[in-house]
Amino acid sequence: MPVIDLLNDDPRKRTGAARHPEKATRPEHPALPKPPWLRVKAPGSALWRETGALLADAGLTTVCQEAACPNIGGCWEQKHASFMIMGDVCTRACGFCNVATGQPAPLDPEEPGRVAQATKALGLAHVVVTSVDRDDLPDGGAGHFAQTIRAIRAACPKTSIEILTPDFLKKPGALETVVAAGPDVFNHNLETVPSLYVTVRPGARYFHSLRLLQRAKELNPNIFTKSGLMLGLGESRNEVMQVMDDMRVAAVDFLTLGQYLAPTRRHHPVARFAPPEEFDAWREMALAKGFAYVAASPLTRSSHHAGADFARLRALCAGFDHAGAL
Repeated sequence: MPVIDLLNDDPRKRTGAARHPEKATRPEHPALPKPPWLRVKAPGSALWRETGALLADAGLTTVCQEAACPNIGGCWEQKHASFMIMGDVCTRACGFCNVATGQPAPLDPEEPGRVAQATKALGLAHVVVTSVDRDDLPDGGAGHFAQTIRAIRAACPKTSIEILTPDFLKKPGALETVVAAGPDVFNHNLETVPSLYVTVRPGARYFHSLRLLQRAKELNPNIFTKSGLMLGLGESRNEVMQVMDDMRVAAVDFLTLGQYLAPTRRHHPVARFAPPEEFDAWREMALAKGFAYVAASPLTRSSHHAGADFARLRALCAGFDHAGAL
């Protein structure tokens, strides 16, 4: 069964509002047929429904749903979910992203506590917390991230915490606030190569994102840093290799590589589908460049198997410095 749209019940469709108003007038690009290695089983098991009901009752948003992640069935069946805080509306309009664009609602001060309680109810040994971009907030939402980390620590002291943050562009002190809260993993995705930023990440700046990762390690050398790239956006082989080198200079520990899948035909088009053996080759190359851990496959996503990957990463780095110096 093909990768499916998990947001057919999006309330914006019922009200007539566009989920991606900035893309509504763009011409539709031709869709490449998906190869067999990108086909997944449609979710619908009892455990999947149970996880969804728990999250709905808690009034929480997940990136699993909002990003239409193809791995949602397998993850939710294991009661694994990645929380998306600060609402479900983003202030940016990235060319690859399925999260809705618009004016976000005010922050919910009770949300950090609800995330902590859901983490406890799901029995998560490792939790991933991400967010929409909140350029409308003075600190970009850094304080809300810190509150969420502290709430999880209080409710689930044995749970390791991974955060996947925005870039906090033009938000002085934001990164320091987040790192001081003590997450175990600091993740910020570069997403693609610099030459594609103007169409894929128009609101972001490549070297700012790279410096954010480097600065997180400088602030806390014991924190694990992580970043990801999507393949199939139109990048060249040499460009991917250069980004890997840039990440290593920035002391990034953990790299994820996955296939880009266009949410709609008005998003950035898929240039090509990389076969599984290509991802295997990229994994070997990345390890040779000095990454402590690499997850690479067509269906790899930042938070997919994040707990198991973190356990392996921590075991690999046990007993020696992982500050990332080349």
